[in-house]
Amino acid sequence: MRPMTAKPAAMLLACACLLAASCRPATAPGEPPAAPPTTAAATRPAQAVRQLTAHLRNNELEAFAIEAVPPALHARLQVAWKEGRTRWPLDELPFGKRLPAMLHALAEPGSEAKLQQTFDRQFAGATRELRSAAITLGQFGTQYIASEASGYSADERQHYAQLIAAGGRWAAGAPLGDRERARASIVQLATAARHVGLASEADFRAAGMDASLRRVGPFAAALKQSLRRYGLDIDGGLATLDASLQQQTGDRATVRMRYRFAGEDIDTTVSLQRIQGRWYLSDYLRHAEAAADAPPPAVSTAPAPRPRR
Repeated sequence: MRPMTAKPAAMLLACACLLAASCRPATAPGEPPAAPPTTAAATRPAQAVRQLTAHLRNNELEAFAIEAVPPALHARLQVAWKEGRTRWPLDELPFGKRLPAMLHALAEPGSEAKLQQTFDRQFAGATRELRSAAITLGQFGTQYIASEASGYSADERQHYAQLIAAGGRWAAGAPLGDRERARASIVQLATAARHVGLASEADFRAAGMDASLRRVGPFAAALKQSLRRYGLDIDGGLATLDASLQQQTGDRATVRMRYRFAGEDIDTTVSLQRIQGRWYLSDYLRHAEAAADAPPPAVSTAPAPRPRR
């Protein structure tokens, strides 16, 4: 759901759309990497949907990336990550490209006081303004997905439109201007960001895809816990998932997904395809293929600023 960009209602709404909320200690830089969680191969379409959803609920972002694509494509993504050409699957998130900067800002010494001051100055008590911004964001996002956004499949359009609409209605009634909730969330997220140990693009490249996703997992958990302060329980909603096979023709299938999000029912379908006996979501495969083939990042040719005298 990449088109959403406003704050702070937009930030909460955007962050709500994917990550899960299962808390566990972060792997500190320099520690040996833990083995990724293992599950049985998804030999049935609905099973693949349930397994990926379970990884999101359990905060297993590394395992999600492993099971979302075939091994050969996963290896290509690892190379692209090391070369700085992609941050898939974080690129699927609306704030994925800004994650290093976000972690850096949160992890800086004294960030809690600075961010609290910013909140107090711009958002504290601004209930009416934030509610209006949330309503506008929800309307704009739904229209954008339906008519203007490129690169989305029909499945994604109908799914994301429901999420944005439900999220916008939640944000319109959430206590986003509450100072004490903001203070607790800022402290929690700053602490979690410092444990991640990734605060720049160079850090993400050096750690590699698997280790980076493993470290980001606990930050996702902290984010979801913060959202629960505002009445949004992502984990609880994903726990209601009902995935059922709608149609299968050879190596192609359609699965119906029903679950709760922001207090509303989400009812959508996803397309899957079978590769070497395992089922994968077609949209994830398409985005991952594009990510693996992404060109190198542009190198800035702007002259360095002159030192002040």
